[in-house]
Amino acid sequence: GSDNAVGYWTEKIDGVKLDALYVPEIEIHEALENIPQKVAEALQLAAERIENFHRQQAERMGDWYENGLGQILRPIAKVGVYVPGGTAPLPSSLLMSAIPALVAGVEEIIVCTPPQRDGTVNSVILAAAAVCGIKKVFRVGGAQAIAAMAYGTQTIPRVDKIVGPGNLFVTLAKRQVFGAVGIDGLPGPTETMIIADESANPALAAADLLAQAEHDVLASAILVTPSRDLAKRVQYEIARQLENLGRDNIIAQSLSNQGGIVIVNDLVEGFEVANDYAAEHLCLLLEDPLAWIGEVKNAGGIFLGEGSFEVLGDYVAGPSHVMPTSGTARFASPLNVLDFIKITSVIGLDHDTAAELSKTASILAHAESLTAHAAAAEARIQE
Repeated sequence: GSDNAVGYWTEKIDGVKLDALYVPEIEIHEALENIPQKVAEALQLAAERIENFHRQQAERMGDWYENGLGQILRPIAKVGVYVPGGTAPLPSSLLMSAIPALVAGVEEIIVCTPPQRDGTVNSVILAAAAVCGIKKVFRVGGAQAIAAMAYGTQTIPRVDKIVGPGNLFVTLAKRQVFGAVGIDGLPGPTETMIIADESANPALAAADLLAQAEHDVLASAILVTPSRDLAKRVQYEIARQLENLGRDNIIAQSLSNQGGIVIVNDLVEGFEVANDYAAEHLCLLLEDPLAWIGEVKNAGGIFLGEGSFEVLGDYVAGPSHVMPTSGTARFASPLNVLDFIKITSVIGLDHDTAAELSKTASILAHAESLTAHAAAAEARIQE
């Protein structure tokens, strides 16, 4: 059956033979008790902040009905959250994907995440599921996890929408199943653009660029500045700080292939570059960052000043870190409460208004040669 197919591909690709896809609920709760206390507390603080931000978002939306027209908001029933495992498990991604869905009122949330070599699921990912109150976790990753959530198996329920970042195979699988289910987007490698003036601290700018490059050899970290002096100092700082970092090989490849420093004539030109690039993360290391926010047209998230650095956004600031990449910030938004809510239009016009509008409807129906449409409208006029 379909469970066997998922097991087959998990063994073939991940090299793990699974006895069961389902992670027993007791293991989820035990994980929260067994991980280091400071990690558990960090997960809980992050979860609180993410929840508070999205509650504020939800409070600004609602049902309305006036003059015979309105809308009702209803949560999606079932959502599947994909959480990357493998070399760099991302428990923060579980919080950032699941909590907006919880706030939206989604009743059933399931998680799929790849098993480790020994067949278990990373304990911090399970603890993050416990913090969110998620009861259904499945130890399956890759394209097979996306297929399982989109079409259902004997064990894994079919969902209405799949969210959460993954590798290239996961992203391509999401593209394949789109239409059968909803998806949050097609996330590419992560990217940060820093716009900095001469007031910026070169050591902090370098640290933020290095943090971005650490994600992936395909990650992009770009500095845009009118100050040649700052650019040189940031280059020096990158070289100095790189010596002390663990994933220095990944960082060096990312910076040489995908990174860059762009010298612009002035900040206005800097923002033109940023709007063309439409970065996932746009960090403003400027003397007065708030004064420039009006210049931003395209960005997933804007980080104001050196205190609001991008790594805070990755973990604990509040807005979901699932943000549009690869220039899609031109038309897409960060994951948010509305991603888990459907708007249904409501039409309830009174008799007189309906009769009056039926004349217009009839004219347009005839213009489209839809005579049954016209007849349905004309029947109302004669009542």
